[in-house]
Amino acid sequence: METDSQHGVSRVQHHPEFYLPDGNITFLVEDTFFCVHRSFFDRESQVFIQELAQALQDGTSDDSAIRVQDVTSVDFATLLWVWYSPKYRLDKKSSDNWLVILELSTRWQFLEMKKLAVEQLQNLKMDPVEKIAIFNKYEIDRSLLLPEYKHLCTREGQMSIEEGEKVGLLTVLAIHQARERAMKSAGAKECRSLTPADVDDEELEQILKDIFNLNQHATTGSRCGTDIQAPAGDTDRQGVQSQGQSNAPPNINTPRPDASGTTSGSGSVSQGLLAERHLAD
Repeated sequence: METDSQHGVSRVQHHPEFYLPDGNITFLVEDTFFCVHRSFFDRESQVFIQELAQALQDGTSDDSAIRVQDVTSVDFATLLWVWYSPKYRLDKKSSDNWLVILELSTRWQFLEMKKLAVEQLQNLKMDPVEKIAIFNKYEIDRSLLLPEYKHLCTREGQMSIEEGEKVGLLTVLAIHQARERAMKSAGAKECRSLTPADVDDEELEQILKDIFNLNQHATTGSRCGTDIQAPAGDTDRQGVQSQGQSNAPPNINTPRPDASGTTSGSGSVSQGLLAERHLAD
């Protein structure tokens, strides 16, 4: 169905794939109607169902459709694709698609779908800095980032300002401290080239686990008519933390001022950088 409009009123249409004849709940997202099966939402998220219970309309037809705000129709269709595509594991979607699914499943606390999105993102090749930033944003188990932490520790050069802004100060300091400890370990073994890459791989992993607290075992709105306001991001704390995931703050040794007022200790960024340059020379 499409309704042409006059006087600047937008045209409303049925989604070509997700307006199903036997659907029993109708949503209006932007200018698109979706008619799908309510059972998916009942099964996946009590948060979403609570929003539905507060709706002024029942969503049983286009006239009583429940409006979903702060989501595009394209993104909403991407979310539905997971439920209606039995071969989703074989259909290679880009990271952008799975990031949309991760975002919406976090907002509405579709916990099983969020786990699926994380699993799929783990199988895709991503820039280490981008991946760390994403996992930090959505409070995903940091133990899954061990390869990315190792990459940042062993690559040449420090993180750029732009990279540091993406991953956050605590991650920057933790990576720096891990590099410093790794170089000290390499120096103690009289390696010719004192870089974090020279430390034993297992030892570097243990250093990172200690600093990032990765030793735990991880398991892998306003209404106009009838609207659902998408909750703010990072609302999935309870679901994430209940899975025994390693999201405690990193163990970073912060510098302390000495009698002269200067700082010292392995947590000092300026002294650590100078030490790193000295060892590298």
